[in-house]
Amino acid sequence: MNSTIGLLLKRKSVRAYTDQPITHAEKDTILQAALRAPTAGNMALYSIIEVADQDLKDRLAETCDHQLFIAKAPLVLLFLADYQRWYDYYLAAGVEKICQERGIALRKPQEGDLLLACCDTLIAAHTAVIAAEALGIGSCYIGDILERFEIHRDLFKLPQYVLPVTLICFGYPTPGQASRKQPPRFAPDAIIHHNQYHRLSSSELETMMALRNTQFQASGERPDGIENVGQYNYVRKFSAEFSLEMTRSVRAMLQSWCS
Repeated sequence: MNSTIGLLLKRKSVRAYTDQPITHAEKDTILQAALRAPTAGNMALYSIIEVADQDLKDRLAETCDHQLFIAKAPLVLLFLADYQRWYDYYLAAGVEKICQERGIALRKPQEGDLLLACCDTLIAAHTAVIAAEALGIGSCYIGDILERFEIHRDLFKLPQYVLPVTLICFGYPTPGQASRKQPPRFAPDAIIHHNQYHRLSSSELETMMALRNTQFQASGERPDGIENVGQYNYVRKFSAEFSLEMTRSVRAMLQSWCS
């Protein structure tokens, strides 16, 4: 098998790390790869903060849904959607004068610009993840950085047009993590569509979830009379307190960006 394809197919999240440090050269390679990621209009609508201060890592371990392994990760990178840099440059380049001469209002970043910046940010983030994987370094995405926007904004001194999109922990996996089996993915026909979207029927949804439901039943983990993976996911994730906080936080982000 092609080595790059093999790398993509074997990658999994790693949440426990050995004491082996990530060298400066390895970190630089990961970051240089991220900077070569595809980007809309070659604008690089993202920024990356290396969170090296232990107090900051300890704080993130609490604010990101109490995931204590964050504090122990050898390398923590915060990926930010960033239109502030370009907007500041527009102003420095004299676009206000151009707008006045043409009788048009000065345009500020809006929802579409944010979504485009988020795309740039995630493409760069995953390029960093795959570069790390090629070096034998594991990684884990932390989506909970989307929670508690006000705390994270103040913690990292983020201006109006800079928002957190994802946090990634990097480190060499422990033997247990290295040997851990990958979780199953859905069958391709549940994900891949042809020419138009196909909304799955009830029977197709049951087929899609058959393996996971079998594993769920075998695990014996059925709290509060929960019968299947759908009910479990709804209670433990979709309607959970952290998910509601994420929605509140993201709404606050949008309001801040568009105000």
